[in-house]
Amino acid sequence: MTTQRKRGVRAMAAAALVTLASALPASAAAPMLAVQLPAIAEGAVRTTEALQPVTRSGREIYTSFRRGLSDGQCPADTSDRWRKHFAHVPGDLASRPERLLPLFGYVVDSLREYHLPSEYALIPFVESGYRPGARSPSGPAGLWQFIAVTARNHEITIRPGYDGRLSPVESTSAAVRYLRTLHGMFAGDWRLAVMGYNAGEYRIFGALRKAGQRAMDAEPDQLAVPGITRAYVRKLQALACLLVEAGEDPEWLEAIDQPVPVLTSTTLPSHARRIDRWAARNGHDPALVRHFNPAFAEGRVDRADRGVEIMVPARPRDALVAFQQAPAASGLADGERPVFLADATGLLADEPAGGPTRTHTVARGESAWSIARHYGVDMAGLLRRNGLERDAVLHPGMELRIDPGPGDAPAVAN
Repeated sequence: MTTQRKRGVRAMAAAALVTLASALPASAAAPMLAVQLPAIAEGAVRTTEALQPVTRSGREIYTSFRRGLSDGQCPADTSDRWRKHFAHVPGDLASRPERLLPLFGYVVDSLREYHLPSEYALIPFVESGYRPGARSPSGPAGLWQFIAVTARNHEITIRPGYDGRLSPVESTSAAVRYLRTLHGMFAGDWRLAVMGYNAGEYRIFGALRKAGQRAMDAEPDQLAVPGITRAYVRKLQALACLLVEAGEDPEWLEAIDQPVPVLTSTTLPSHARRIDRWAARNGHDPALVRHFNPAFAEGRVDRADRGVEIMVPARPRDALVAFQQAPAASGLADGERPVFLADATGLLADEPAGGPTRTHTVARGESAWSIARHYGVDMAGLLRRNGLERDAVLHPGMELRIDPGPGDAPAVAN
């Protein structure tokens, strides 16, 4: 496919996003439909994507949480102290649904995908109050309050300008992996698993051996563990009870029964420089995207951080892309089906929407091929719009135009 034709395909995809999304009834976004994704660029792999909803009600999230509980009944000895301490949580969920419920739903979904008890989704309430940018004076950070050493052990990226502990995508992925391991180690007893999360699995194994207990039939209350570790279980039990009881209140259920965005992850394109600018160009609320992605210092994206996964609210054009033109006009072969993507950001990212065209200053050792590959553009087009021949030698300091400007003549590099 020629470069010009690929641009036409992208432009039609962008237009079809809004057109088709507005034409469909709301119920059409909910089913999980697998459809074919044609190769839009050279080397693209044909795959399938699920058609996913853009919003869901807070009540749906709550129902999923309730169904995933290991124990849906409140223990008779639930701690009054911790019930009072966390009594504000149900009210917070009802009064700030746009901030808390999307993240809570994201974590519940991540756990239920691996058939883990949804009691684990309460850990960020204890650790951070579900604040992605939470930092403790003693060092832990993020939703899950990882310390730096533990974060690196769980493959969370920490480098100048970027702290993956503050990324809900990266930290939740690491936390769920760890909880899966602990859940298996302790025979599916979520109480022992969260003790291990708090104090370390080896300390809990030692306590089991000392008490002559096995994980499969253990009595966690009888283990010789630090008081803070024992309290950890009590906190989660109190939180679970508060939410179970809140669900018996019709007024509370009505308060959370409103649309909230479905959160999804997407990859930052190679040209992104600031989170808020990228968000605005791609149809997201910049303030909300900044709120959900505090991993980037002051919203800046360093070169090393381009290509990382960030969290964004789903949009109609993320949930649905279609080519409504005839196959010959759309670039599809005869018999090929329209395109539906769960996230179309990658299709649109390398075509700046009304912004300035990108430029690149050549560094030592770079070639036209490596620069074109970095920006995801056609090398022949890159050379043509910079007035260069295929065998041209690039010199450090040369400035190359990456994107064509409307009506621009080919730029000549000095």
